[in-house]
Order: sequence, then structure tokens, then C-alpha cells
Amino acid sequence: MDYNQVKLLQEIMEVGFALIETNLYLDTHPTDERALMLHNTHSRKYNDLYNRYSSKYGPLTYTGMSRCPWEYIQGPWPWEIEYEKCHWD
Repeated sequence: MDYNQVKLLQEIMEVGFALIETNLYLDTHPTDERALMLHNTHSRKYNDLYNRYSSKYGPLTYTGMSRCPWEYIQGPWPWEIEYEKCHWD
């Protein structure tokens, strides 16, 4: 994985985490307008990042795949990324 791919994947995971957390909060506070706006912002950002990643590096999930051989088996799985070797910061 190159630097840009790792950074994009990291951002997807960060925004995905925030999206899950706002979703959980909204389960118990469904009328919180500010939280709903934050959740929608995270949702749009996640979709944008996901689409950017998928178009450049291949799918992150199996949904929507129609090409064979399956591209996702080519590169390292997210749990196979050795982050300690990827720190360029």
C-alpha cells in the first residue's frame, strides 16, 4: 500500500467511527437536530471517501461487485496492513 492509500483508508475508518457513534447517539436522542446534522455530514463525507477509495484502489466491501476475478482478494485486507511500517507522519 502506498502512502495515499493508507491515509485514505485511515480517514474512511475515522469518519466511519464517527458515523457509527452519531448513529448510536441518535438512537436515544432522535430529536437532536444538531446531532442529526452532524450525522448527515459524516454520512456524506463517508460516501465521498468510500467512492474515491473504490474508484482508485478497488472495492472495500463485496456489495456491488460484478467483475470476476474479485478485485478485493488482490491487495492486503485491512487487518493485514502493517501500520507501524506505514507511519510517514
